[in-house]
Amino acid sequence: MRMPYRVMPKHSSKPKQDVNQLATDILAHAIGDVPEMKATGTKNPAVVALGMLGGLKVGKARAKSLSPSKRSQIAKKAAAARWKKKRA
Repeated sequence: MRMPYRVMPKHSSKPKQDVNQLATDILAHAIGDVPEMKATGTKNPAVVALGMLGGLKVGKARAKSLSPSKRSQIAKKAAAARWKKKRA
């Protein structure tokens, strides 16, 4: 049985780090002089609620403006796309 052929990139997508900066980073890690990084994963709950509210309103307004046949066409296209992903 043959395995599917996959093309791998010839180079890294990350830019190369300067050799001197890399040496400085290695030394900082070795002696434990690494600066603390702040967590950026927190979101403002008020902004999250506002964004979700807008999304709910827009979806209902769009559904009202579309004809039933157009909604059905969009749903069929979405279902086909989902099934296509699972088979690939």
